[in-house]
Amino acid sequence: MTQWFTDAFRAEFDAQARLIGRFNLAIFGKTGVGKSTLINAIFGEPVAATGIGEPVTQGSHLYLDKRGTLGVIDTRGLEIGRDDAELLKEVTNAVHQMRSKPIEEQIHVAWYCVRGMDRRFEEVEERFIRTLHDLDIPVLLVLTQVPMRDGVYHPDAVELARQIEAKHLPIVGGRPFMTYAMRDQFTGQPPYGLMDVLNATFQVAPDAVHGALAAAQAIDLEAKVKHAQRHIGATVAAAAAAAAVPIPFSSAAVLVPLQLGMMGRIAQLYKISFDRAAILAIASTSVATSLGRQAATNLLKLIPGAGSVAGGVINAGVASSFTMAMGQAWLVVCQKAAGGKLPSLNGVVDSKAVRDLFEEEFRKRMPTIRQR
Repeated sequence: MTQWFTDAFRAEFDAQARLIGRFNLAIFGKTGVGKSTLINAIFGEPVAATGIGEPVTQGSHLYLDKRGTLGVIDTRGLEIGRDDAELLKEVTNAVHQMRSKPIEEQIHVAWYCVRGMDRRFEEVEERFIRTLHDLDIPVLLVLTQVPMRDGVYHPDAVELARQIEAKHLPIVGGRPFMTYAMRDQFTGQPPYGLMDVLNATFQVAPDAVHGALAAAQAIDLEAKVKHAQRHIGATVAAAAAAAAVPIPFSSAAVLVPLQLGMMGRIAQLYKISFDRAAILAIASTSVATSLGRQAATNLLKLIPGAGSVAGGVINAGVASSFTMAMGQAWLVVCQKAAGGKLPSLNGVVDSKAVRDLFEEEFRKRMPTIRQR
C-alpha cells in the first residue's frame, strides 16, 4: 500500500512541477554590485553562488542556473563597461531565440543592479536598460547596498537616484528601488527594500509564472498562501464535479489524483523535497482516508432510501468538503515543515506528530465528523 501511494504521489508531484513551471530572472550589473547577495536574500538559497548553469544559447555568454521553480540568467566572461557591444548583441540574439520556446524557457523579468554608493550611472548602462525594454523585458533598476539611518537613505544614493530618474528610463515604477540585502554585522544596518523589489516583480511578471515565482521566493509567505488557496479552490471544484457521477464514494478513484496533485502543488510552493513530502503525505493521508469514508457513510444515512443518484449527489458534497478540509490541513503541515516546526525523533520527522496535526486541522474544517 505504501509503495503504491509513493508511486502515485511521485507521479502527481512531478506533474505539478511541470505545471508550475519556472520563473526566469535575468540579472545584470557590474561586478561587485551585490547581485548574488540580492538574489540569495529574496530567494532564500545561494542560487547565484553555486555553479554557472548552462548557456542560454549556443556560444552565448549568458548562463541559466536552474533551481527548481527559479532560473537565474547571468553573464559569464563578458563585462558591462568593457564588452558592451558584444554583450548587447548576445542579449538581443538570445532573447529573440528564446521567444520561440515555451514560456518557462523565456526571460520574464530583468533586474539591473547599481551599487547605490557608486555616485555614477554610465551611458552604457542606460543603453543596456533601453535595449532590454525594446526586447519587451520589464526592467527593475535596483540600487544595492544603500545605507539608511532613521528611515533616511544616504544622500549619495538619493542623488544618484535623482540623476537616474531624470533620464526617464523605461524602468518599472519609473524609479530605482533602494535596497540593502543583508544585515551588516559590523554596523548593524538591517536589510530593507526586498519586499518592494519582489512585489514589483510580481506585478510585471507574466501571470503564467506567478506560481513559480511564489514558490521560488522565500520572503513573502502570504504569496505562498494565496497561491495554495487558489489551487485548493480549483481542486475542490474539480473534486465536486468528479464525484457527482453516481458511483460509490469508496470507488471514486478519480478523486485520488486530484487530491494528490493538490498536495504535490502545495509541497512545491513550500520547496519541500519529494522524499520529505512523501513521508508527510503518507502520515497525513492515513488519517484523511478513514475520516473521508466515515463522513460519506454518515451523510448517506441521513437520506432514507438514497439510491445511486442521490448517493452521487451526496458524494459530490462530501468530496468537495473533504477535499477542502484535506487541502487546508495539508497546507498547515507544509507551512510547519517549511518553517522547521515539526517535531522530529533523532533527526527524522515524527510521523505520529504529523498525523495528529493533520487530524486536528482536518476536524476543524469538517465538524460533522465525530470520534467513533
